[in-house]
Amino acid sequence: MILRDLQRNILDTCFKGKIILLLGARQVGKTTLLKRIVSQIKVPHIWLNVDEADILQAFETATTSTQLLQLIGKNNKLVVIDEAQQVSDIGKKLKLIYDTNPDIQIIATGSSSFDLQNKTVEPLTGRKRTFYLYPLSYKELAQEQSILEARRLLEARLIFGSYPEVINNPGKEKEALIEIASSYLYKDILKLDNIRKPTHIEKLLQALAFQVGSEVSYNELSQTVGNLDVATVEKYIDLLEKAFIIFKLPALSRNLRNEIKKGKKYYFYDNGIRNVLINNFSGIDFRQDKGALWENFLISERIKNNHYQGRYVNRYFWRTRDKAEIDYIEEEGGVLRAFEFKWKAQKVRFANSFLEAYPNNNTAVVTRENFENFVGL
Repeated sequence: MILRDLQRNILDTCFKGKIILLLGARQVGKTTLLKRIVSQIKVPHIWLNVDEADILQAFETATTSTQLLQLIGKNNKLVVIDEAQQVSDIGKKLKLIYDTNPDIQIIATGSSSFDLQNKTVEPLTGRKRTFYLYPLSYKELAQEQSILEARRLLEARLIFGSYPEVINNPGKEKEALIEIASSYLYKDILKLDNIRKPTHIEKLLQALAFQVGSEVSYNELSQTVGNLDVATVEKYIDLLEKAFIIFKLPALSRNLRNEIKKGKKYYFYDNGIRNVLINNFSGIDFRQDKGALWENFLISERIKNNHYQGRYVNRYFWRTRDKAEIDYIEEEGGVLRAFEFKWKAQKVRFANSFLEAYPNNNTAVVTRENFENFVGL
């Protein structure tokens, strides 16, 4: 069982007067993490999985604090509600439990922020702490296996990603990814807005997968997918973001007239999901998209580490109309940190137009030789 960076953060938050929300895609290890946490806290507890029909029904019919207390048990001091987004008014019910039983620690999980976050944002204002769990990070794997082993398996992470099921099935990574993509990836999305078939979602994800590292146009995506207008494309992309499958990198634009002002790029939280969508598991040496794989891997790993370390930064890419560009920029405390990603070590000259327009900056080139500091090691 690989120790997750988030474990200490959640343990430190328990019994501090906050409901804990743990969000993340299905199959990233939320249940495994919480079972480990529950075993360490060692207080009377109850585990309620709302994916089970009878438990969902019990929550739906419990409308008073007395009924909710009967559901969770008066002696339990820790209550885990798994896949809590299934309950229609979960925010109000969590608030009732919290307000009438302040000594109980509630941990609610959700595999989609469009449900759980939306249902809890108003009722739980000032009452919750939200954490996000991602597929296993390179840092977590290195700490478990050793840095040398993690380096040896780096190319496998670029191809197959880091879902726990993938890590736990060496030699059968492709089969594990196909199962995740076919059985879990769209499970929550398809419940919304009368989306009955995943065909359009799959085509849209495939189009985004082929454009990793490139700017994305909703108009072009609409034409590529077919039978989807631009508004629907935007809506589906929003759902995919909230289901923790993809994330957006907007363009930085403040000073220069010829900067791309409304540009956007999309990346995948996991390289393996990206590759299963395009059905390409070829080795790095045989791929034309190794630069995109490396870029996607580094940015997603950086996001994981920043969140686990409690670093809140603004994220961008930068480009001008005359093709000057920077892969990734973070803004923190008024300072811009600009990064270029290269699979092989080489000299990189950052555009003078950027350096002059944004003098309060740091720049670095991230390669296979030095990337570990960038991802938190």
